[in-house]
Amino acid sequence: MRDREPGFSGGADTILVTGAGGQLGVELCRSLSLLGRVVAVARDTCDLASADQIVTTMRTVKPRVVINAGGYTAVDLAETEADAAYAINAVAPGLLAAEAKALGSLMVHYSTDYVFDGASEAPYTEDDITAPLSVYGRSKLDGELAIRDAGADYWVFRTSWVFGLQGANFLKSIARATLTRTSLSVVADQVGAPTPAALLADVTALAVRGYLSGPSPMPNGLYHVAAAGETNWHQYACRIVETLARSGVPVALSPERVAPIASADYGSRAARPANSRLDTSRLRAALNVDLPDWQDGVDRVLAQLIEGRRLFG
Repeated sequence: MRDREPGFSGGADTILVTGAGGQLGVELCRSLSLLGRVVAVARDTCDLASADQIVTTMRTVKPRVVINAGGYTAVDLAETEADAAYAINAVAPGLLAAEAKALGSLMVHYSTDYVFDGASEAPYTEDDITAPLSVYGRSKLDGELAIRDAGADYWVFRTSWVFGLQGANFLKSIARATLTRTSLSVVADQVGAPTPAALLADVTALAVRGYLSGPSPMPNGLYHVAAAGETNWHQYACRIVETLARSGVPVALSPERVAPIASADYGSRAARPANSRLDTSRLRAALNVDLPDWQDGVDRVLAQLIEGRRLFG
């Protein structure tokens, strides 16, 4: 069962999802729907920039689990809108966690590979030293620390390169560009794993199911969640172009016309980590799961976009 308004007190298995209108929030509402009563709130109901709305929502709903899928994600704009980024990415998670502590609830939150500087040559573990390069990365790291310090039961899931059917993301931008563009330039010196929002949601639902049925196999703390394998943005873009062409989509672009460039030549305002690979061993051991290759998720979402004719809208 799913409710859109927080105007009631929750039951024993009530799950509150904030940021429910985003690409991850929509998938979470789908995955969690069989576990209990899901109260889904978006910005119009619970603006994460408003402490009053956060407190009111938590004290009205009284969830057993609160899952924060909202965030300030405009990485470049955050360089000039630092106050907004910190309010949503750092202050709001800490406040949600403090309210969760008072209720005896579980807090679930999502963080990012941007908490690292990308200088490592190996995939990052949860215990590696953080050194964010941007306002966005620092605000997300501060959110992690605020949740830890609040004292509630919590999981923070760090992830990377998230995409899905909802919202704006790299996959959809490239897919739509193939219809009209005859050439593209894409960064080739940043490595990571494109991760479907649906995968994040399903992993979350599996973990929450264990918590609700108890005892949970997952201790409090940080967990890295990302699709298996690795690629760079240029190879990722070529995969999108090739998949669409094989599917019969009338693309104007060929993989040969996707040029690899360096990050320095792209001219982003905020620095990105060159290495966004995340070691997911801790999560896989805790939940006894394998995570699918990144190509599987890319192909699945592209097929859904084609089937729903969302590329042409």
